[in-house]
Parts: sequence; C-alpha cells; structure tokens
Amino acid sequence: MAQPPLPLLLALALGFAAAAKSPYQQVLQHSRLRGRQHGPNVCAVQKLIGTNRKYFTNCKQWYQRKICGKSTVISYECCPGYEKVPGEKGCPAALPLSNIYETLGVVGSATTQLYSDRSNLRPEIEGPGSFTIFAPSNEAWASLSAETLDSLVSNVNIELLNALRYHMVNKRVLTDDLKHGTTLNSMYQDLPIQIHHYPNGIVTVNCARLLKADHHATNGVVHVIDKVIATTTNSIQHIIETEESLETLRAAVAASDLNSLLESEGQYTLLAPTNEAFEKIPRETLNRILGDPEALRDLLNHHILKSAMCAEAIIAGLTMETLEGTTLDVGCSGEELTLNGKPIIANKDILATNGVVHFVNELLIPDSAKTLFELAQESEVSKSTDLFRQAGLSSHLTGSEKVTLLAPVNDVFKDGLPTVDSNMKNLLLNHIVRDQLSSKYLYHGQKLQTLGDKELRVFVYRNNLCIENACIAAHDKRGRFGTLFSMDKMLTPPSGSVMDVLKADHRFSTLVAAIQSAGLTENLNRPGTFTVFAPTNEAFRAMPQGELNKLMGNAKELANILKFHVADEILVSGAVGALVRLKSMQGDKLEVSMKNNIVHINKEPVAESDIMATNGVIYAVNSVLQPQASKPQERGDEPADPALEIFKQASALSKVSQRNPRLDSDVSMVNVFLLPYGFSNI
Repeated sequence: MAQPPLPLLLALALGFAAAAKSPYQQVLQHSRLRGRQHGPNVCAVQKLIGTNRKYFTNCKQWYQRKICGKSTVISYECCPGYEKVPGEKGCPAALPLSNIYETLGVVGSATTQLYSDRSNLRPEIEGPGSFTIFAPSNEAWASLSAETLDSLVSNVNIELLNALRYHMVNKRVLTDDLKHGTTLNSMYQDLPIQIHHYPNGIVTVNCARLLKADHHATNGVVHVIDKVIATTTNSIQHIIETEESLETLRAAVAASDLNSLLESEGQYTLLAPTNEAFEKIPRETLNRILGDPEALRDLLNHHILKSAMCAEAIIAGLTMETLEGTTLDVGCSGEELTLNGKPIIANKDILATNGVVHFVNELLIPDSAKTLFELAQESEVSKSTDLFRQAGLSSHLTGSEKVTLLAPVNDVFKDGLPTVDSNMKNLLLNHIVRDQLSSKYLYHGQKLQTLGDKELRVFVYRNNLCIENACIAAHDKRGRFGTLFSMDKMLTPPSGSVMDVLKADHRFSTLVAAIQSAGLTENLNRPGTFTVFAPTNEAFRAMPQGELNKLMGNAKELANILKFHVADEILVSGAVGALVRLKSMQGDKLEVSMKNNIVHINKEPVAESDIMATNGVIYAVNSVLQPQASKPQERGDEPADPALEIFKQASALSKVSQRNPRLDSDVSMVNVFLLPYGFSNI
C-alpha cells in the first residue's frame, strides 16, 4: 500500500496541532457557545453575586452556577476584541486596532494608562515594537495599600517605571503561548515572570489572574490582570528562613534535609505550617514525629504539592498530589481556600522563584506518620480501639511493632462493647496479624499468623476480600509501622475441622450420626475447602416421618443427600451477592443468595452463617435440602432396621450433650427418631 507523501503528513500534523486549543481558549469557546443566542461575539460570563469577580464558564460551572461554592449570575458581554454597534444585535464590530497605550484605555486599565504617562513609559508603548503588557485593572491598583501606592508614585521616574516594565515582555505573547510552569523574561532587568496555565482555563501571571486576555494592538498585545505583580527573588527555602512564624518548620526542614529541595529549581506549592499549627499537636505526638526521621520526612513531604497552585486558580474542589505520594483535597469557600474541606490557610500566594507558599494554621499529618491507634481513632473503627485498650493491648497499636490490625467497624458494636475477659483478649489478639500488610497484595488461600498464634485464611472473591468470616469494609490505612484494615464483623478464627465443629455443637448431633453412618467422616476431617450447609436437628425433625425413615434406611441415598449439602470451595457470607452457584459434591448445583442481609440456600434462609472450620465454613440450615432430581426410594431388600447404628450414635451424642446444660433440648430430638423403631425414651 502506497505511503502518503511527506508534505501531506506534515500538513495533517500541523492541522491537528492547530486544532488543539489551550485550556483558556477552550473555556472561551464554551462561553461563546453559551452566548451565541444573544448575537455574534457575545460571551456568557459568570459573576459572583456581591462582587465584581467574573469568569468565563466551563460546562460544569455553567450547570452548577457556582464559583467557590458561592452563587453566580450569568451576564452576557462582548467577547475580547469586540464591541457593540448601536441598533445591532450582539457585538459585531472588532475593536479599533491601536497602539498599546490607547488600547489600555479601551480594555478597562485606565489607571495603568495614567501611570504609564506619568512614568514616561508612554512614548515606548505608543511607538514601534512588539510588546506584551500584563496590565493591572483599575481595581487592582485601587486595592494597593496607601503606603505601597505612595512609594510607587512619589518617585515616578524610577519606582513606578520599573514596576510597569516588570509587567512587560519584549515580544508579543498570546494565551496559547502562555504555557504552564514556564517563565518569561520581563523588561525590568530580565527578571522572570511566572506563568501558570491551568486545566480549568485560568491563566495566572505571578499568581495574578488574567481577566481580559489577547487584546491585540498595533505594537503588541494587552492582557488585563487582577493584581499588581511584584518581583520575586527568594526561593521557598529563603522564605522559610526569614519568616518568624515558620521557626518550628525551619527546624523540621533542616532536620529532614529538605533544604536543598526547597531552594532548587522547580515549581512547588508549600503548605507551610506556622508555629501555631505545630503547637496544636499533642506534645507526645509531635515529639514522636520529630524524633523519627522517616515520619518527619513524610510529614513535610505531605505539605509539598508537586506543582505550583495559585489561589486564583482554585474555583472548585480538586485533588492535588503531594511529594509524599498521597493526595490533598484543595478547594475554596468564598474568599477562603480550604484543605480537605477545612479553611485553614492563613496567608496565601507568597510567591517564590521555585513555586508558591501558603501559610496553614493546622498541621496536616499523613497516615504514614501516624500510629495504628491514631489511625483507628480517626476512622470508623474507634470503638474497636476502646476494646483493645480495655484488653490491655494498646502497646501493639502505639509502638514500632510491624503489624496489621483487623478492626471491626463501629456498626458491629451498635449494641455496646462486649465484656473484656480472657477469652475476649485472646480473640482480640487474633485480630492483630504479624507483619505490616497491604490488602492489594493479599491472595486467595494466603495464611496470616496472628499475635494469638492462630492462622487466618485469605479469601479473594469477585466482589469482596475477606479474612476468615470478616470482609474488608474500607480502604487500607497504612501507618508508620502498622496497617489498619476496617472489617465488617468480628473475626471467628477456626478451632477444628468441619467434623470437630459439628460434633461440638449440640444442634448437629443427628447430622453427625448420619455423616458417620454414611461413611463421610473422613472426607470432612481431611484438609480441604468445604462449604457445608448443615441441617440442624430441627431440620430432620421437620421431615415427614415416612421420608425420614426411608432416608435413614438407605445408606446410599443418605450419602447422596448429605453430599448435596457440601460444596468443595469456601464461600463466606460476605462474598454472597444476588446469586452464587456452587457445585455440590453430589454433582448438582446449589444456589446461594442474599436477601435482606440473610443468606439463602436454594431459597431457604440459613439459621446461622460463617461458622468457621480449619477446612471450610458451615451454615446452619433448618431444612434438609433436596436435589431437583431426587425422588423417594423404596428400601427393597434392605433390613427392616438399617438405621439402628445411626440412632445408637445419636443416642451416644445425646448423652454426651447432657453434660452441657445448653444441649438438654437435644434429648427430645433423639427420642423422635427412636420411638418409631420401638425404642423407649432415653
């Protein structure tokens, strides 16, 4: 196949490049689309109610009608470079093209025009050349303090001229040329001007926002900005060293060896905690972090964003990545900036050569610098920490031991905390796993060792990740030495095989006898991964007497029915969704579902879920499940009393159970089976 000629490829590439608009141009285009019903070259503008702040809208803002959480009204104005004509719709006429000095008066920067006249800059910006001027609006000049303004205009031939020339670049620069993170050399001693062009379409110059951009002039271009910008020659590190309110931060930066980073080239945002911010932290916590180089470095890196973020660029919530590798939610509420939803920024937009500094009056401690106890206290597992504290296990949550805490969420204890005794303490020890884990690296069948010397299994399902009977309910929180897993229930470590568990529970005495008679004991004792839907004594009692007699009299059919109650894979209740199908050992499918938070097997509700065994999990069911194709079978040539051994075994189990007061009710269960065969009550 013939290749297209090179000139065509170049033309296509140039065409695609031309089609890619800058974020500012994209937002401007959206504003044009929203304003077009009002005539040509009309832009929709969002204005904050009660202020003069205006923004070109993007699609999200258009529908929300909010800037920084505050309501806006939509107005329709001429797009940059156009003006109205009396008697005609919209803004059909292009602004007259004139020199920069004349253009300043047209675009709403008459004060800049006045000061350029006073400072003798006027001849230069009226004459030939190609310049760009970032012209402060009239409101920007008016917002300067009287002292600052006086220092500029009192010696108009020097300070004011220098200030204005710092707002200029000796070439024509349009918004498409204002690339994020770049600098332009100003016409005052070539000192740099920092440019940031954000994805939301906002463009800043030394953190001053472009209000009206790309106004062409015969000798350049005019951009109106919302502040008078000043030169900056200090790095972030220099600001830390010279600011009295950052004394504690200064010591912490020195101790963590971050000085070189904060004075190097780059574009960072430092959320600088003030002395007051450090003082709000409990002394014990602060001393622990300051004395731990790794925790201290994580703490400081959590206050450094990977890119420069000026306050004017934040008009809605966004997520920013820190050098520590985590994220912060940066937003705004009216005039205030917020971090993680809290208005804790005390002073904003202190510009540095390598970024911007915002002072914060609260310390932002990342999870990686916290103890397990601190992580848990701030999470939905705070009641669990009270339980561990009552059990005398706090040292495992506050020390330098590498562990993972499997903490039940607060809802587990909505009826109150359980009494802490020796058994509860042992159970809690089995909620602490040796080693610091991450859930994303857990795998199905993995074995975890607890501080209580138990072995816990990991089960990975399509919709859940579980450890024994409890499933992880929230994302990990990884602390300095330990990791917090929030669990949806208390764990039940297994204490024996399926047969051991069934034998120990009086509810299953008839089932145990049936399993032994059917020759399945060894199967359910061996290592494996079984899910057993175990009929209780009540389930057998509920069967019609004739069917029960026939079942107990046919060992082959009994084994077949029992195998239908067993699947060769472990399914805990947390993995049960709308419907899960398991293949039984008998061969037919079992349908497991969840309705109203109750597990159902073949549409029958289970009486109890997640009875854990070393080789499986048991569900107590109050009915005997029947395979679809199963039919009652005649006993034929079988002896008249082949179930005799079953009843002997059930009788023996019943006598054993009498030693436990809870098992008394089981005696009547055994009697039900013995009486039809001529046996007297036991």
